[in-house]
Amino acid sequence: MEKRYYSYSEYLRKTFAKKVYKITLDAGFYCPNRDGKISFGGCLFCDEVGSFSRCNDIELTIQEQIKTSIEKLSNQFKAEEFIAYFQSYSNTYGSVEKLKEIYDSVFFDDRIVGISIGTRPDCVDSEKLDLISTYKNPWIEYGLQSANDETLRLINRGHDFNCFKNAVIETKKRGIKVCAHIILGFENETRKDMLETAKKLAELDIDGIKIHMLTVLKDSPLYEKYQQKPFYLMNMEQYCEIVCDILEILPKTCSIQRIAGTGFSETTIEPKWVNRRFEILNLIDKMMISRNSFQGDKFNSI
Repeated sequence: MEKRYYSYSEYLRKTFAKKVYKITLDAGFYCPNRDGKISFGGCLFCDEVGSFSRCNDIELTIQEQIKTSIEKLSNQFKAEEFIAYFQSYSNTYGSVEKLKEIYDSVFFDDRIVGISIGTRPDCVDSEKLDLISTYKNPWIEYGLQSANDETLRLINRGHDFNCFKNAVIETKKRGIKVCAHIILGFENETRKDMLETAKKLAELDIDGIKIHMLTVLKDSPLYEKYQQKPFYLMNMEQYCEIVCDILEILPKTCSIQRIAGTGFSETTIEPKWVNRRFEILNLIDKMMISRNSFQGDKFNSI
């Protein structure tokens, strides 16, 4: 079906002219919102394994994880080149010396053509950003979740929107591309609030985005709250409608890296539909066609 948004797969094809896949890595990092530096317990929506972030056997070295993934992706998808993606927890939460040792270790194979680092905006500084800017095709993925400071307080995020904004400005200043993570469906937020987050990201000219639906995960603080008093969660159609609204706001140059989850059904309490990835993607495509709209249609009017 016709894609009316700038998919991440299209970005990869245009950038590398080869079949490129991300290799998800676990370097054993943790989170300052869990160990007491900022807070304990983590964000409201995050479970004990960091919302699926413990993706690999932590006993394997980075290079062993890469070798295993390259073999699998090459055989299964005929992948030719790879991006090292540090996903688990906050992957700039450490000394510059430690970070350099870890990041350097991924480039032992010439087929590694880039690096993507998932972290928090309050876990970077000038020295760390300067280091990251020295690598091939660097990206940083910042968890924002919402541009609404009241929401950030309610979910125990530990930083405000201004912290995120400053991190994005300093990151892009060094030629590092930025992917923002947001969550739709917080109990206190209206459609207007969610679209305001998209507008603020568009104004920052982010390079990529991952859009998630608020999901109640087993063993998360949100699960405890939901057990005590269940609250309303959007259905698939409502979620897809707002995603389409957001796509129309974002600049055409922003790669859409995720709009449907790939979580584990056994840890998902509600909504169950979030794991029906292809249904979600197909519905978004149909809605964009029925609207006769494309990504960026409303960007110049924000």
